[in-house]
Amino acid sequence: MKVRHIFSGMMITASLILGACSAPKDITYVQGLTDKESSNVSNPLTIKVRPEDKLDIIVSTQREELNNLFNLRSPQTAGTDRPSYTVNPEGYINFPMLGEIHVAGLTRAEVAKYIEKELTEKDLVKNPVVIVEYENTAIYVGGEVNAPGKFEINKDRLTVLQAVLMAGDLTIQGKRENVLVLREENGKQTAYRLDLTDPDQLFNSPAYYLQQNDVVYVEPNDVRKRQTTTNGNTALTATFWMSVASLAMTIAVLIFR
Repeated sequence: MKVRHIFSGMMITASLILGACSAPKDITYVQGLTDKESSNVSNPLTIKVRPEDKLDIIVSTQREELNNLFNLRSPQTAGTDRPSYTVNPEGYINFPMLGEIHVAGLTRAEVAKYIEKELTEKDLVKNPVVIVEYENTAIYVGGEVNAPGKFEINKDRLTVLQAVLMAGDLTIQGKRENVLVLREENGKQTAYRLDLTDPDQLFNSPAYYLQQNDVVYVEPNDVRKRQTTTNGNTALTATFWMSVASLAMTIAVLIFR
C-alpha cells in the first residue's frame, strides 16, 4: 500500500515537471491566422496635427530669397536642433506671408496642400513645393520590452505591433494578452487593453493604430512578478521538481527494501 502511494506521488510529480517545462501558449502574436488569410481592421487612424506639435515645414520655390523667408530650416539642416513651427493651443501656426493658419486636425499631406494652395491663390509664389514633417511627435513604450523609451513618429500610421518591435520586441516575461495603451482624449486619460495574441480583438481595438504621445506599457507575467520576491519562483523551476522526484524515488526504494 505504501509503495502504491509513493508511485502515485511520483506520477503527480512527473506531471508537474512536464507542466513546468512545457511551452507557454500565449507567446505567439496574432494566433490563428493562416497563410494569406485577411482580417479587417476597424477605423484605421491616421496621425493628425495636434496643439503643441512642432512641424518642420520646407517650401521650395524658384526664388531663393522666398525660400529663406518661409523656411525656419533649410533642406540641408532639416532634422537638426533648430526652430520649427509650433502649433498653439488653438491649433494655429504663424506662417510667413499667410499669417495664422489653422492646421490642427489635418494630416501632414493636408497641411502641405493647404499651404501650397494659399500661396498660389494669393499670387505670392508660383509653383511652390511644400514638405511637412513632424518634429517632436513620439510615442512611449515601457515595461517588459527589450529597449524601452521614446520613439519618434516619421510616418502617418503606426500600429502597436510596430511600436513594440521598435522597442526591441517584448521580453519572454511580457504579458502579451494584456498590453496597456494610455491615450489622452479630450483632456482625459483613456486606457485600452490589447491582446496581441488575438487578431480579432487586436485589429478591432481603437488603440491598434497609435496616436502621438500614446504610452504603451507591457505588464510582467506571473513568473516575472514572483521573481521580484526572495525565492519567489523557486517552486516552479524544473530543478526544484527534479529534486522532489529524486527524493521520492529514494524513499520508495528504501520502503520497498
